[in-house]
Amino acid sequence: MERIATCHISVTETGGNHRLWRGIRSALARSVTSSTETVRLQCVLVTLVVLAVMVALFVFRHFDDNRLVSWQWVYGSHDLWWPLLALILALPFAYLLASVSWTGRGTPAILGITAFAASVLSWSAPETIVDAARYFVQAKFLEQHGFVAFLAQWGHEIPAWTDLPLIPFLYGVAFSVVGETRIAIQGVTALLFAGTVMLTFRIGATLWDRAIGATAAVLLLAMPYLWTQLPLTLVDVPTMFFFTLAVAVLIAALEHGGLALLAAAILALAAALLTKYSAWLVLAVLPGLLLHRARSGAPLELARISIVALGALMLVGGFLAWKADVVTGQLALLWSYQIPALGRWEESLASTFLFQIHPFISVAALAAVAIAITRRDTRLLIPGLLVLTVLALEIKRARYVIIILPMLALMAAYGLGILRETMTRRFVAAGAVAASLIVAVGGYLPFLHSTSAVNLAHAGTVLDTVAAESLEVVVLPSLRSAVNPAISVPLLDLYTHKRLVYRSDLSQLPRPNTAGLAMSPVRFTWEVPVAAFHAMTPHNVTHDIPVAVIISAPDQPLPWAVAQRLTGYRLAGEFLGADKVFHHQTLVRIYVPA
Repeated sequence: MERIATCHISVTETGGNHRLWRGIRSALARSVTSSTETVRLQCVLVTLVVLAVMVALFVFRHFDDNRLVSWQWVYGSHDLWWPLLALILALPFAYLLASVSWTGRGTPAILGITAFAASVLSWSAPETIVDAARYFVQAKFLEQHGFVAFLAQWGHEIPAWTDLPLIPFLYGVAFSVVGETRIAIQGVTALLFAGTVMLTFRIGATLWDRAIGATAAVLLLAMPYLWTQLPLTLVDVPTMFFFTLAVAVLIAALEHGGLALLAAAILALAAALLTKYSAWLVLAVLPGLLLHRARSGAPLELARISIVALGALMLVGGFLAWKADVVTGQLALLWSYQIPALGRWEESLASTFLFQIHPFISVAALAAVAIAITRRDTRLLIPGLLVLTVLALEIKRARYVIIILPMLALMAAYGLGILRETMTRRFVAAGAVAASLIVAVGGYLPFLHSTSAVNLAHAGTVLDTVAAESLEVVVLPSLRSAVNPAISVPLLDLYTHKRLVYRSDLSQLPRPNTAGLAMSPVRFTWEVPVAAFHAMTPHNVTHDIPVAVIISAPDQPLPWAVAQRLTGYRLAGEFLGADKVFHHQTLVRIYVPA
């Protein structure tokens, strides 16, 4: 410090040097001012582009063919003003968020807490996808019979369809600890989503730096479709967590080695493989890791990755061998039914990567490929190879793409490196999040509340107030849909604490045409049998308990047998909200003894 002070005094003591020093300081000041003005100009430009993207997506919303929350269903012809106004009001807050550092020591925790809190905003959405019934039944079986019975009966008394057991097992544990409530499942999903955000940060920080990791974690919040899945009793969001965990721990194990990390990588990879058959695509990451490591001479890394892969395959293989009869049937069903049927269930890439994922992410991910090629940066192979695999397999269904969203966010964060100014990169990410939250919370959530699926939630709330421990459920044939309406019984059970008895004898549902059912996307609703705890037995049928009748239209008449059953009953509530979008409708009337 003394030397610096002396130099400063010596420079300022002479007139010429004094002018030189003032010139240097003036130039530095102009440089800082110029840089600040550049950032401000860029942020103004980003603001205009964010607003323009919202307008463009609205104008071309008829190109969105998503099967759950298509923009052409969510937004009417006069609905543009309110999301645009909300975005104009939100962008100043996005700017303030972009003005602070994203690389502090507490960043991962802040990101995780933010993700959990934001996911709570969507918890009121109803169960709009009937697949949730399968996972609820499996979880309830564990709650009622315990871990050992769950593992023994999975695939036998517990219908497994094409499911793997890990996620229903976790849901069952949540029921056992917290109680059989939907919030227990939503809490697990929210925690796993928060963990995914934090793991995305960790992967980006390990591969590149904390700035890219933080940007990728933030971009994971800029995917509107993802918010529609967070409140549901499905396996896709938890599978995304376990997949991301496997990638993160595997990278750490290859970086550092050690028995503890190798063991953790084996367990994480095995867990990912037991979530969903599509998660087996995790194996596509391994060549990318090896190619990246080959530059440093990879014998040691090859040995580590071989240990992890073999260890995980031994663990999973042991379980699969134990359940060989079940797994063989599942794989045959996947090969003969689900893979060929994908072509009939598909949604366009434009829908998924422009409407359901903010376009900034898709464009930045494409830019990342060009940047990595220019820089010869093989690290991008790790997230990029998996995304490329999904695209190459032509998996054109938004739900099935969820597993790779953290990898897509990592690519996009890397691609934003094309913007030199850190503030601008952060504002792009924050602006995308603002727009996506407005779409998800202000558009998708009200739309989902307008569907008939919400009737089951409202009916469950009323049934919990009825003074009876059990109730009967009668389901009338569907007038418009190929879905087996009996699938609504476990979904109703999800919303009530009462014990449900399904009266299949009164429902008398006609079985659909076998040829038409073979490739139907709702085939499982007819082939998965009614759970034993919902089946009618001589011990659980009485004549003085409430009756819930699930119908598909407000004017659907009651069959004679059902009308006779309700003799001496009065109508205690009806929930008849119907929508014009989906064929499958769930309307409910509740009757109690008069």
